[in-house]
Amino acid sequence: MDNDSDRKQYELLSVIVNFGLGSKVIKLAKKEGVSGGTIFLGKGTSNNYILKLLDLVDIRKEIVFMISEKQIIKQALEKINKKLSLNKPNHGIAFTISVTNILGARNCIAHKNNESRGDKNGMYQAIFVIVDRGKGELVLDAANAAGSKGATIINARGSGIHETSTLFAMPIEAEKEMVLILSERKLTDAITSSVREKLQIDEPGNGIIFILDVNDTIGIQ
Repeated sequence: MDNDSDRKQYELLSVIVNFGLGSKVIKLAKKEGVSGGTIFLGKGTSNNYILKLLDLVDIRKEIVFMISEKQIIKQALEKINKKLSLNKPNHGIAFTISVTNILGARNCIAHKNNESRGDKNGMYQAIFVIVDRGKGELVLDAANAAGSKGATIINARGSGIHETSTLFAMPIEAEKEMVLILSERKLTDAITSSVREKLQIDEPGNGIIFILDVNDTIGIQ
């Protein structure tokens, strides 16, 4: 009979790097035992004064999501950081989040992880905000006003009861933007409150906010 103490622990490794480096991240992770990953396209923001003057604050990014056993993720993170120098300014950001359930992942046994994972008093949290396309910049403005140091906007699509419109009687799924903000725990409430108020998130169809605890981080300046 399966015992909770014998079950493997899994983590999600998220790596945000400049455009074109996502495949290299996955290649490095595979050498450490990660079976694969998914690359999303997005854009980041820069607080560099010169870039702002040149209107070059939007930087193309690739966001890599990978799930594997905790120890393998740790090894992969160390290898990626060593090869890409994520701990140096503007080289990228990586963080891990505990996974409580896995379904459909090849070579993984589906189960719920009942163990309390991560440090509940950890320094950072990941704030995810999903809004209609074009409103991601408003999220950034609201977050920055509350102390956020930056974020990554990921293009996405959604289909909910409030997001579907029609064209010639054909349902159209609205384009979405997912804004990922890594926040110091002490600033999370202020940032989410600012975004919630500016975007009127409590109104039906205006968006969703969810927050996850972060275990390990590299590259946050």
